[in-house]
Order: sequence, then structure tokens, then C-alpha cells
Amino acid sequence: MNQFDPKRYFASKAKENAASEEPAKGKRATLNPVAMQVAQQYKRDTMSPVMVSGVMRMVELGVLIVAGLALYIHYVGFSELRFWHYMVVIAGGSLLHVAISEFSDCYQMPALRNPTGSLGRILLAWIATFAALALTGFFLKISADYSRFWFGAWFVTGFLSLLILRIIASQMMRRWARNGTIERRAVIVGGGANAEQLIRSIEQQPYNDIRICGIFDDRDDRRSPPVVAGYPKLGNIAELVEFARIARIDMLIVSLPISAEGRVLSLLSKLWVLPVDIRLSAHSNHLRFRPRAYSYIGSVPMLDIFDRPIHDWDSVAKRIFDIVFSLLGIIVFSPVMLAAAIAIKLDSKGPVLFKQKRHGFNNEAIEVFKFRSMYADMCDPTARAAVTKGDPRVTRVGRILRKTSIDELPQFFNALFGSLSLVGPRPHAVSAQSHNRLYEEVVDGYFARHRVKPGVTGWAQINGWRGEVDTDEKIRKRTEYDLYYIENWSLWFDLKILFLTPIRLLNTENAY
Repeated sequence: MNQFDPKRYFASKAKENAASEEPAKGKRATLNPVAMQVAQQYKRDTMSPVMVSGVMRMVELGVLIVAGLALYIHYVGFSELRFWHYMVVIAGGSLLHVAISEFSDCYQMPALRNPTGSLGRILLAWIATFAALALTGFFLKISADYSRFWFGAWFVTGFLSLLILRIIASQMMRRWARNGTIERRAVIVGGGANAEQLIRSIEQQPYNDIRICGIFDDRDDRRSPPVVAGYPKLGNIAELVEFARIARIDMLIVSLPISAEGRVLSLLSKLWVLPVDIRLSAHSNHLRFRPRAYSYIGSVPMLDIFDRPIHDWDSVAKRIFDIVFSLLGIIVFSPVMLAAAIAIKLDSKGPVLFKQKRHGFNNEAIEVFKFRSMYADMCDPTARAAVTKGDPRVTRVGRILRKTSIDELPQFFNALFGSLSLVGPRPHAVSAQSHNRLYEEVVDGYFARHRVKPGVTGWAQINGWRGEVDTDEKIRKRTEYDLYYIENWSLWFDLKILFLTPIRLLNTENAY
């Protein structure tokens, strides 16, 4: 029998609710001066605690390997045959210690901030590592092949290195916590008594990395006080969307009871387009779900409704993917790009490259490169008038470039520099229209495409949705495929799209 999954229920209902509401008219909310001032304070990026603890694992692994290797070279002496024997033990022991420390919660933020409190666990993990190495050597009858002095010296040196590293890391983290470099920025959605109780509970958690940036509520001051637990109410939900785009907000916490389903769904339908984690506070709810349904801030239970896509180590993996394949693409297609540049110069007057403002991650405007395919005096940077079949603005060379998508090749440099990803929702011009309506006016949830970095190619494009957008259905279909990509992203999915792109480009029916 299937158990009720509140995360899936609220997420699906929120999207259904968004589709049933009136489309937004493309107007951005205006923040009041106080909200704008607060948003500007949080415009700087922060370091994710997940990333910090991950880096700490790699640093400890490296420190232990270096300590063991240095002792081997100093006390045992370098020998090519024995070197690999010792390296197996050094690398294996270091990895084992990191694994045991992970299971002992030694890389959680409270342990990293308070090394003296976790000293016993670190020592036990290091002792367990050496006990495992000693037992392995005993049962395999190879312990006599290794220096006992080296073995003992590595134990002492390794532990001292871990201790010094932890003390240095804790000092750095305390400084980062004070200046806001390492924190999770949260906004409370909903005010009143529920919000106050939630804030008090969060603030009481030891080693808390949550910074509450303010409160947003659609209710007026009579129903929702202007200040709750010392935090000001900065505006309504429409203004929250604009606030979250300016400030680097990590999390929205909805402080409404689950029983207020209608109001919760109404809020979620407006907020799910943001690239943030959305949590529903469960600290005051009487309903109890299975333990896996909850995440926790300290001991405060939360229901995870929406997760920010492609973040933390996923974003690192995707960035490495972009750099490697962008460089490869630039090398492979450099002769084609050089030939295209020469042909453009010979065909018509004007620059080789065309730069256009388009929507990037989190609705930020980015500048995208293309080979110029129109006459210089007829270029349309705003893309208000889409290119149509036989468009007189397109040059002779431009028709070939657009038909073969060679005009898009300079975007390898966008992906290399980081404004684009190789794979993602295709970026549209900021003023792109369908029947004199902006795309966001046509499609509910259109801006949810911008929860991830846009791409040079995408899932919609390899499924035939490329070229002219001359009907509302085409932009709806593109958005549908883009959202599917975001919700099902993986590196394998990116590879599939990347390698299918040249094959699907052979179909030039919609490219002109």
C-alpha cells in the first residue's frame, strides 16, 4: 500500500494551481525602500555548508596522504617497488578514515565549528582506521613488509595534522559565520503567531547556520503584524519574488499550517518559479507523516516541497562538464567558425558577432553571442519581430548559418565563461513575443525555466521545438520540455542531449 507523500502532493497541486490562475502580465513588483535596502545587503553569494563540508573531506584526505607519503620518503626511503605498496596503504587508510568520520558525523557543521567537542570521535575514527589496517596486514601476512616505526609515526603525525586542520577550519568558519560568508539565507512566508513561534524555534538551535532575512505576507498589518520576533514584514508575495531575485536567498519557509491547504497552495503556485528550496514548516502541525517526509533545521521539522535544482556538488559537476566540452567544441569547430567569420565579412558590412540580451539564470539579463546573420542596419536586438521564412533582413550567408545552426557556435564561449551552460533551457530575448504578448504572459510558470542556467542546446530543441515561435502552442511546448529537463536533470541526461544535438540538427524544417 502506497504511503501519502506530502512533498509530492503539495508540489503537484501547486503546479496545477499555477496553471489554473491568470497569467502574470510581465510586470515586476516594485520593492519598498526598506525591502530594497535589505535585498542589497544580501546580494553577495555565500558558501554552501554542504560545499564547505565536502571540501573539508577532500582536504583531510589530502593532508593524511601527504603526511603518510612524506614520512615514507623520509624514514623508509624511496623505492619504486615498495612505493606502490605503501601508497596502497596510505591511500586506503586515508579513504577509510574519511568514510568512518562521515558515518560518525564528523563533517557536520556543528562538529566543524567545535573541534574540541568532536575530538573524541575524530580520534576514535583514526584509531579504528589503524586497527583495520593492522588486522588486514595480520590476516594477509604482509605486516612484516612495512615499517612499524613509519606506521606509528603516521598515526601520531596524522592525528596531529587532523587536529591542527580542524582548529584552523573552525576559526575560519566562525569568521565566515560572523561576516555572512557561510550561511543559509531564509525568508519566512506568512506572519503572525505561527511565524513568531517558528522563528523562536530556529533561533534556539545550537550552531544555527540559518539567517532570517525578513518576512513576507499578503495580509495587511491588522491581520499580520508589521514586526514579528524582531523581523520586519518587507512586503507581499509578489514583492517576495522580486526580493528573492535580487538577494541571494537560499530558502523560503512557509509558516502556515498544513490544514490551510488552499492558502498554502496559492502561495506555492506563485513561489515555485524561484531557484530556491521551499519548505513548509511542520513544527506546529498535529499531522504526523513518516520520518523520511521531514528534513530538519536543528530539531525543527520541515516538509521539503521544492528543492533548488542543480546546486551544490551537482553545480560543480555541471560546470566541469561545461568547461571540458566547451573547450572541446571550440577546438573541433574552430575551422568552421573561422570560415563563417570570413564569409560574413565578405557578404555584408558590419561586425562578425551579434550580441543580444537574453534571460539567464534567475531572470538575470545576460549577453549571448551569435554570428551575425542579418544586415547590420536591420538587426533586432530586442527580438520583438521573430525571424520568419524568407525574412528580407537575413543575409545570404545568414540563411546558411541559421539553417545549419552554425550561427550558434560562438555560444561555446558563453558556456566556457559561465553565462550559459552547454545544455539547458534555450535563453530567449528579454522582449521576445508571441502575437504581441511576452512569453511570460502566454505561459503560466514560464519563469520556472530560469531556475537553472540556460543552455546552448536543450531537451526541447532535440525534440523538434526550435526555430520560429509563431504560435502560443510552440512556446508552451518549449516550456513543457524545459521543465521536464530541469526536474529530471543528470549528467547522463546532458550527455544524451549533447550527442543527439548534431543528429537532430539535420532536420532543418523549422530553421530559417
